[in-house]
Amino acid sequence: MSRDDEWPGRQLRTSRMEAFSDGVFAIAITLLVLEITVPTDSEGNLLRAVLAQWPSYLAYVVSFATVGAIWLAHTAMSEFLDHTDVWLMRINLLLLLLVSFLPFPSRLLAESFGHSDDGKTASTVYGLTLLGAALVMSALWRHALSRNLVRADAGGEELLALTRKLTPGLAGYIAMIALGLFLPVVAVAGYLVIAVFYILPIHRLRRSGRPVGTAER
Repeated sequence: MSRDDEWPGRQLRTSRMEAFSDGVFAIAITLLVLEITVPTDSEGNLLRAVLAQWPSYLAYVVSFATVGAIWLAHTAMSEFLDHTDVWLMRINLLLLLLVSFLPFPSRLLAESFGHSDDGKTASTVYGLTLLGAALVMSALWRHALSRNLVRADAGGEELLALTRKLTPGLAGYIAMIALGLFLPVVAVAGYLVIAVFYILPIHRLRRSGRPVGTAER
């Protein structure tokens, strides 16, 4: 294992960080569906038993959209990176820690919607996890900007557009966490709206005439 003080200031390639991150995202988003189980006690009405599991479906859709949104933001950020450094990789690990943790609060949501107090607790834990991921994602990007890790050909408007895209979710998550203390189901719906906002394409994020995600390393 290489020590950081053996390569101070060394410019590190982004390819390994991106590959490792994509692997974690893929595993985390796949694990979400494992929380949806086949009803074992349908009492002669399988359709009713399947429909009764709606909290699991809601938690799955919200979490899938959220992981997908984080992955899209991470991809957009990576496409603007020229190189990385030891601190960016460590912040990235923290982001992956939160992403891989998401199946747990998702299951809490699915199993507690029918109970008022438990639902509020689960919604709070879920919201704090999403807020943490949003904060780390924002910190990841701002670190890249402050350390001049971005590509020299990236335009100022493009960088500003991505920065703005990563910002609104922070206030939204705080608002939904507060709302979840009273209306957990509504708060979860709000988390879905935030994820959809992130998933919507950013038409201004273009580099060298090609859409984000098409550049080759």
